[in-house]
Amino acid sequence: MKIAVIGTGYVGLVSGTCFAETGNQVTCVDIDAAKVERMKNGEVPIYEPGLETLFHRNTKQDRLKFTTSLSEGIKEAKIIFLALPTPPGEDGSADLSYVLKVAQDLSTIITDYKVIVDKSTVPVGTAEKVHAELAKNLDTDLFDVVSNPEFLREGVAVDDFMKPDRVVIGTSSDRAQEIMRQLYEPFVRQGNPIHFMDERSAEMTKYAANSFLATKISFMNEIANLCEKVGANVDAVRIGIGSDTRIGKRFLFPGVGYGGSCFPKDVQALAKTAEENDYDFRILNSVMHVNKLQKNVLADKIIQYFDGNVEGKTVALWGLAFKPNTDDIREAPALHIIDRLVEAGAKIKAFDPEAMENVKNQIGDKIEYVSNQYEALEGADCLAIVTEWQVFRTPDFNKIKNSLKEAVIMDGRNLYDIDKMASLGFFYESIGRPSVNINALIN
Repeated sequence: MKIAVIGTGYVGLVSGTCFAETGNQVTCVDIDAAKVERMKNGEVPIYEPGLETLFHRNTKQDRLKFTTSLSEGIKEAKIIFLALPTPPGEDGSADLSYVLKVAQDLSTIITDYKVIVDKSTVPVGTAEKVHAELAKNLDTDLFDVVSNPEFLREGVAVDDFMKPDRVVIGTSSDRAQEIMRQLYEPFVRQGNPIHFMDERSAEMTKYAANSFLATKISFMNEIANLCEKVGANVDAVRIGIGSDTRIGKRFLFPGVGYGGSCFPKDVQALAKTAEENDYDFRILNSVMHVNKLQKNVLADKIIQYFDGNVEGKTVALWGLAFKPNTDDIREAPALHIIDRLVEAGAKIKAFDPEAMENVKNQIGDKIEYVSNQYEALEGADCLAIVTEWQVFRTPDFNKIKNSLKEAVIMDGRNLYDIDKMASLGFFYESIGRPSVNINALIN
């Protein structure tokens, strides 16, 4: 098939590249001329494991192309994916201006039948709004609007796209349904389902899925905080409840709160949808409140360790991205922790394998950036772990201990074994687990 993808952000670029990988002819359209030129020259603008290999293979074989011209990009396309930003407004609602503007532009240049697909995460009722925008200048026989939400996890997005757990397609058109079935059949050869439903249900499915996962995270963070107060170990609790197939093992790891491009925005948008429909979605409001508080936990532990005064203290910080295997820092807990500690007078020496440039572009020289994880430790008063990159999981603990002024680790991701930390002589705090106070052990 010939496909156009409007928008080359995270969703658009991964989707376009993966569609090309199954033999489709894909043209990606973006208004950022400099970005398009970089992609034409072989530069992948985001970090996502596995994407670069597919990107280069498909551009080399002319299945994946880039342009700034909307009319050129959609001219021969049978399917047009709208993968445009829907940032949260001040009131929490999703901003549809980019989506609706492109729909308006498409209405003036489409000349033959096309399937217009909302790939962006959009509120319930958006497909109808896009349809209405297109119908202002087009005969309705020339298009169908489909909702096809993405369920990509940053860090494993290529695998998620190529081997999806399920594909959700919202359409009331038999013609569009058959075209979308043909497009996705190569991705579900192992028998995973394609779920067809109405457009509003497809839109709600995306928000419901992300909000439920965010709820699991906030619930486990609450359990972890309670574990600390009652002397339980959240690792044991997590294993105990995760073995129940009704609950499942995933998204039960406590930490410093969720971030990224999806959960914060989508939970907020669903709560706003509820508010607009006179429904008090109390669980979602609590999820957001818990997550906001959870981003304070690690900074609180650090400040408390230094008796409430971190003025002049240096904190080595490992991890800036909101999760490992990405350079995405949107709503990253690390940024909140940095703000809190710097405001309290601390200095930060930070390392992240991929996200440092993005952080520097956002906050400048507010912190010091170093070239590797051990350089961050030199002269620091403690180590704070914020993102669970694999490279942080089995470090040289002797090197950590010898580099720090004090053998103190504040672990926001529960990476290390408590008994091991005690045997190595660290003061070790994590989330929802007993503290290791080596001074108390010695005494």
